[in-house]
Amino acid sequence: MQTVVLAAGSGTRMRPLTETQPKPTLPVAGRPLIGHALSGAAAAGASRFIIVVNPHTSAVEEAIGETVDGVPVEYVTQTEQRGTADAVAAALDALDPEPFVVLNGDSLYDEASLAKLYASTPAVGSFRVDNPSSYGVLTVTDGRVTDVVEKPTDPESNLINAGGYALPTEVQQWLDVPESERGELEFTDVLLRVCETFDVTPVSFDRWLDVGRPWDLLAANEWKTPEVEPTIEGTVDDDATLSGNVHVAPGATVRSGVVIDGPAYIDTGATVGPNAYIRGTTYVGPDAKVGHAVEVKNSVLMAGATVGHLSYVGDSILGCDTNLGAGTKIANLRHDGQPVQLTVKGERVSTGRRKFGVVLGAGAKTGINTSLNAGLTLSPGAATTPGEVVTRDR
Repeated sequence: MQTVVLAAGSGTRMRPLTETQPKPTLPVAGRPLIGHALSGAAAAGASRFIIVVNPHTSAVEEAIGETVDGVPVEYVTQTEQRGTADAVAAALDALDPEPFVVLNGDSLYDEASLAKLYASTPAVGSFRVDNPSSYGVLTVTDGRVTDVVEKPTDPESNLINAGGYALPTEVQQWLDVPESERGELEFTDVLLRVCETFDVTPVSFDRWLDVGRPWDLLAANEWKTPEVEPTIEGTVDDDATLSGNVHVAPGATVRSGVVIDGPAYIDTGATVGPNAYIRGTTYVGPDAKVGHAVEVKNSVLMAGATVGHLSYVGDSILGCDTNLGAGTKIANLRHDGQPVQLTVKGERVSTGRRKFGVVLGAGAKTGINTSLNAGLTLSPGAATTPGEVVTRDR
């Protein structure tokens, strides 16, 4: 079935990472985030992909290419960011007059649930969450979706719209909707009309993740990295110790004295060690460097990130081409035991994680012996001075 994948959003909740690249291209277990949704859809029955992208960057096209798992890919542009209904409407000229599926390019779906969605037109993916007021909440009556309320203050249930739709052909004529109170063209309004006209099946997703904020990127890697086949294709010194699910990509180098307790993914051109320790679910991106006597725990190091010797990185995300000076230490735990907070769109928000470190934008750098407090963000290109103790965002 033809499948529209939405990938044009600005990803403001994921900043500072998305200040320099689109959210769908952020790394998850050795591939772009959007790649996992595409592969799952290909296995579930997608016949071709129409990916809706932002006009200001070609990063998604460059990351995905012309096919995914043998399924052809076409790209269309959403000229203005006017909401999800407008994003789907941007694909109209590329759609055949047939039923179609819509997926979010920044969500993870388990393949078995996607297969159920593709087989159940008309249908909407559903999932139960602890914080339903942040999503569209579904009302199900006699096994059919009868209503959806976007971000209600007093939700009647915790069953939410998971952003996956199998839609009849008629929907292609229903995408011209009025602006919502938020000033957007909401796909929720389209879904309401579908529910009024058809018997819409709520397909329960066994596993689903909205990758909206930096800690969700850690969760995405925690989900997908253990699924990667543990293969050693790069160079691993005889004196290194690898245990658990560890993938070493071609061109990667693991030097003497290194200990890696997987799951871990060491990507092309990356170097680890000597005498470094990697544990937890960790991704070391292309051409990234983990130096002598460095410990990295449950973190994402994006392409070109460098961690100087004698440093500690825990539960953190280091953007592209970041550089930690020797002896940099990242705190990842509050003394009061409460979940670490992070700034999202100007507000301090709980990550829900007892352990969470920092998020560094592309090109951020620390001087030697810098200490970074838990829950910090450094903007792209930000820097610290030698010996500095940083307790606020920069």
